[in-house]
Amino acid sequence: MAVITATTSSAPAATKRLGLAQYAGYASGDAANNLAFSMSSLFLLLYYTDVVGLSAAAVGTMFLLVRFWDAVTDLFAGRMVDKASSRWGKFRPFILFGALPLLLLSMATFTVPSSLHGTGGGLVYAYITYAMLGLLYSLVNIPYGSLAAAMTQVPTERAKLATWRVYGSNLTILMLAFVVAPQIKGSDDLQRSLTITTGAFVVVGAVLYLITFFTAREQVQRDVPSVSLRQSISTLKTNKPLIMLCVSSLMFLTGMIAVGTVGAFYARDVLGDANLFIYMTLVQTVGTFVVALFIPRIVRTIGKKSGYLSLGVVAIVAGAGIALAPASTPVIALFFFFLLGVGIGGVNTLMWALEADTVEYGEWKTGVRTEGTTYALFSFTRKMGQALGGAAAAFTIGLGGYVAGKGVVQTDSAKMAIKAAAGFVPAGFIVLALVIMFFYPLTEKVFRDVVAEVTARRAARMADVHDSETGA
Repeated sequence: MAVITATTSSAPAATKRLGLAQYAGYASGDAANNLAFSMSSLFLLLYYTDVVGLSAAAVGTMFLLVRFWDAVTDLFAGRMVDKASSRWGKFRPFILFGALPLLLLSMATFTVPSSLHGTGGGLVYAYITYAMLGLLYSLVNIPYGSLAAAMTQVPTERAKLATWRVYGSNLTILMLAFVVAPQIKGSDDLQRSLTITTGAFVVVGAVLYLITFFTAREQVQRDVPSVSLRQSISTLKTNKPLIMLCVSSLMFLTGMIAVGTVGAFYARDVLGDANLFIYMTLVQTVGTFVVALFIPRIVRTIGKKSGYLSLGVVAIVAGAGIALAPASTPVIALFFFFLLGVGIGGVNTLMWALEADTVEYGEWKTGVRTEGTTYALFSFTRKMGQALGGAAAAFTIGLGGYVAGKGVVQTDSAKMAIKAAAGFVPAGFIVLALVIMFFYPLTEKVFRDVVAEVTARRAARMADVHDSETGA
């Protein structure tokens, strides 16, 4: 890493302090995002297998292919964002105009026509709607995620934005558990029930996105309003912390999505009660909320990197516990799901703050801020993790002999595969994520110095312009 020549390690406050309206407004955006994202992550595999009648192997292949497509659309969305400029800023117009199409596509994804159930046409419909959902999600989520780096440069405020973002997403996940999980067991017509539910989410999500649009605004100054493709590529090539964070995130998300994908199966087929999925989600969400309260303090005391490593170890222990917990004593499994919420929730919260820091690093190296492309590459690897995690979970239970269909009693082999997909698979991938993060170079001190030098360079340029205009 090049030597930083700034004379101070304290970044000056270049933005106004964020208030409750900004934090809550930003959280509303991720609450809306997860009406589409978490709905598909938690229930789409079960919907496709048990309602539409697709095989687990066919769905696993689709998850792998379509989520790789999703990852590519993230890069496309990042370029669109970096080129954009409007009176509402670079990011908020995408949220305003993309929200309703995204939510409607989520509804369509869970509404495969009954005439196509159990046929090849149902699989084709699933591919098309799920792929379109991924494209629209990218065009909304990439601008949303990029917005945090433009709202503030203060590390603790970025940590709070990440914390509030987790609040928003996890409140949605908790709501989904209470609203959707009972339908899995209690609805005689699950297709109709899910169509009505996702239709209601269209209205709720549109309101939440509007709240974000009106409250979360850009503040950080940029010297290059519209970024060229060459500038974007140059920034990415020189941004070593971003590349390392992306690879670590790929491993971590693979594990996280695997456990989320089979959560409903774990409750219904391993623990023997589909309604326990509500409690699994509840305790996991509580764990995430508890650790989120301490994220700003963790950042102040040990830093984001050390916090990432420590909480990752907690997640590994939790994964092993979930795989080994006796089905006859559900409270033990619930305890490890709580622990999983602490570990995974904490790491996932820190990831958003770490990603925002890499924007400043890229600007320090090249002189150009590329929030859109930076976040897009980060999201690209997260989407690849989602692809691998969803596919790994589906293939694991498929290899274990899982038989699709409502009311089917699964074999011991299938139950063991579900336990492995919910516990050992996530733990293994998180181990790989921590190994990579151990060598992550952008510590808190380095980040403060980077911001200080970028600010000093900007002040020097402005002084030169002023001198040339005044003839000094």
